[in-house]
Amino acid sequence: MALQDIVEQTVSGLGYDLVEIERSAGGLLRITIDLPWSAPQDGVASTEQYINVEDCEKVNRQLQFALEVDGVEYKRLEISSPGIDRPLRHVQDFERFVGHVIDITLKAPMGAAADGQVHASRKKFRGTLEKIAAIDGAVGWQIVWSDAPPVKPGQKVSKKRVPPPLQALGFTLDELRESRLAPIVSFKGRGGVDGDTE
Repeated sequence: MALQDIVEQTVSGLGYDLVEIERSAGGLLRITIDLPWSAPQDGVASTEQYINVEDCEKVNRQLQFALEVDGVEYKRLEISSPGIDRPLRHVQDFERFVGHVIDITLKAPMGAAADGQVHASRKKFRGTLEKIAAIDGAVGWQIVWSDAPPVKPGQKVSKKRVPPPLQALGFTLDELRESRLAPIVSFKGRGGVDGDTE
């Protein structure tokens, strides 16, 4: 049985989602897991739960046994949570993190610049993920951002200041080379006043 199949069966059998499998040259086998996500029901979002050390230990014990049975060679097994810069790979990942700030890298440059505001060779973007519905009923994705510098803590902002223009970029999952949650750290705790915590 292939490594991907062994790991996926074991991880899902224990009630977790497999996020990533990574092999390094030194014999390290790194498995990233997360708790399963379900879409909000009746507009009520479930409370977000996180992977803890006990979850990683449980998966580690079971995977060591499964990999030994199938004769998979590795020197060290590491089980971890996805962290604050979690990769987004599947449609379900994008559904889960609508409204969050993400980083995307396109496979190819944008091509024609949109209104001359974005350089045509740009491939990397950071913005808020939004779900959009196409005319034919298909689901699409876009990120919305502003290239204005962020307001520094304690800096006074004039009420007459014109808000910077927002820009949007629509994309399909096939156009992405990589996408991740933006690693934004706030020391105000979850749900802070400025709304940029995650």
